[in-house]
Amino acid sequence: MGQVLLGAALVGAGVSHLTVAREEFRAQVPNWFPIDVDATVVGSGVVEIALGGALLTQWRQPRRAWTGVVAALFFVAIFPGNVAQYLEGKDGFGLDTDAKRLARLPFQAVLIAGALWGADSRFLRRKR
Repeated sequence: MGQVLLGAALVGAGVSHLTVAREEFRAQVPNWFPIDVDATVVGSGVVEIALGGALLTQWRQPRRAWTGVVAALFFVAIFPGNVAQYLEGKDGFGLDTDAKRLARLPFQAVLIAGALWGADSRFLRRKR
């Protein structure tokens, strides 16, 4: 169930990167990031759609577990953008105070854990 929820959420977030929330996602791209802000938002949206689709379709191990690992690594990779949003004081998605931006940061750990747990990534540690 967790895998389906996370997969659907990623597809939805990815689509919103390309459409209705594109401007909001721009706030999460750090000022120091060397790639164009809009290209970064579009690229991360495409990756989210792909990861979400994989989570929704990969049910056999070990592919399922590896999909969870890749999703977790993606959440780790985008975390600096969330930190930068806090440090740079950028508004986006209703995060319009430092307190709100700071409170959002621990949620990334929930996404990472959800990706690993939802795709039963413990499978990769089992002895064969």
